Amino acid sequence: MNIPHRSTLRSGLHEPGNAKPPQRPSAQLNLLALTLSALTLTLPMSRAWAAEAAEPQKVLPLPGEVFKVDGRTAFVILPAAENLHPNRPTPWVWYAPTLPNLPGAGERWMFKRFLDNGIAIAGIDVGESYGNPAGRAHFTALYNELVKNRKFSAKPCLLARSRGGLMLYNWAAEHPDSVGGIAGIYPVGNLRSWPGLDKACGAYGLTAAQLEEQLAQHNPIDRLAPLAKAGVPIFHIHGDADDVVPLKDNSALLASRYRELGGNMRMRIPVGQGHNMWQGFFQCEELVEFVIAKASPAASREPTAAFPRS
Repeated sequence: MNIPHRSTLRSGLHEPGNAKPPQRPSAQLNLLALTLSALTLTLPMSRAWAAEAAEPQKVLPLPGEVFKVDGRTAFVILPAAENLHPNRPTPWVWYAPTLPNLPGAGERWMFKRFLDNGIAIAGIDVGESYGNPAGRAHFTALYNELVKNRKFSAKPCLLARSRGGLMLYNWAAEHPDSVGGIAGIYPVGNLRSWPGLDKACGAYGLTAAQLEEQLAQHNPIDRLAPLAKAGVPIFHIHGDADDVVPLKDNSALLASRYRELGGNMRMRIPVGQGHNMWQGFFQCEELVEFVIAKASPAASREPTAAFPRS
């Protein structure tokens, strides 16, 4: 009688009495085991990666909070606690455009000045909207989040850099009582000038001809009357050699029309400067003083107004 080998009995891979030596698992079984093991490890890791990917990502020039509002990436940079008044709404500067690389390092100097004066900075990425209604709706969602839920001032000072002019002016024209002031660094105020109707029309879901017909509803230089009526002060710094957003067709034209409507607008025009990163644009003492004055004092102590609708 054949007596099974001990290892054969332990292995259980073939019947007792079989004279064959114990065999290793087949290559197919090894592959199956490895696959199951990999799946076990990968599933929770995939969930973790998905969760991480869902978190809004943004690099800011100074430490702040990045979060989602209305499905869009937004940010807030808060002053130190000792620079905030405990019994008043938080004054804030609304910066635009918030794009993947903006705000950038160029804004750091003035942002620090705002923070030192107890003024927060915030913004929301609405993509390349050219000031369209969808972008304005996202702006309203940010405003309501900050004013209603985070107790920010009902009258921020808007800070429009370049294409941010289209975004902030179009929102401000529809909510003039929610604006403490508007500051601009070579801001776009005229869709005809930049990016041009042929390029902007897609963001509006219109043809160029249709946008032309409806331009008065979407072009900042044509929508200034509500701001003038509300007494919103404006300050722009814009170089006279700007060939991307020409001074004549944007800030200068906007100033002329605003003053004709009885509005108060100041301008500083650096000679020989274009659409660039010249330090004087971003370390402009006059602009900083204007923003601090319009973002913080009386406006921040006013009771919260009715929240704008999208």
